[in-house]
Amino acid sequence: MKIYHVKGTRSIRVIWLCHELNLPLEIETIPTFDAAFKASPEWRAKSPTGKVPVLEDGDITMYESGAMVEYILDRYGPGDLVPTDQTDLAMYYQWCWFAEATFARPLGDIMHNTVIKPPEERIAAVVPDAAQRARLCLDGVERCIENQPYLLGDKFSAADIMMGYSMMLSERTGVLTDDHPNSQRYYALLQERDGFRVAREA
Repeated sequence: MKIYHVKGTRSIRVIWLCHELNLPLEIETIPTFDAAFKASPEWRAKSPTGKVPVLEDGDITMYESGAMVEYILDRYGPGDLVPTDQTDLAMYYQWCWFAEATFARPLGDIMHNTVIKPPEERIAAVVPDAAQRARLCLDGVERCIENQPYLLGDKFSAADIMMGYSMMLSERTGVLTDDHPNSQRYYALLQERDGFRVAREA
């Protein structure tokens, strides 16, 4: 497998997962924040929206990080990263989707309007509203891990990999603060994993 990667983006999830599963992965770092590169026909052939990550595995090309995580787990074996109990599996799916579809959205709004977009294109009013929405999401994480180390209890899962990227963004945007001590503890625990460190520094 080969991942097209930009440091600090959602490709962290794929790199981290492959490290946890001891799967070989070629990492190619690309200049995706360069407008000309993003618009090039060669890159758009891989990623129609111009975004990262892109995963190639033989004849398969994918450009959605959550789908990549599920594909890798389905094709190459989940190890201990996906629960088999149906109740735990329901919560696993909930947290995987929550991490991207609900939590990452306001965090992305903050990033776009403080870092990614050129200053003249940023909408300052978006940021406080997005921060409030992100803190509501963090409230949900806070309650979940109040009496347990990981989202599903004592056992680390791929849901924590999905959530780990959103937690990283919450720290970078200033959403993760001392008023969410359980979430701070949880994120600190995730950062201790070798896979997280490898992915963050890739």
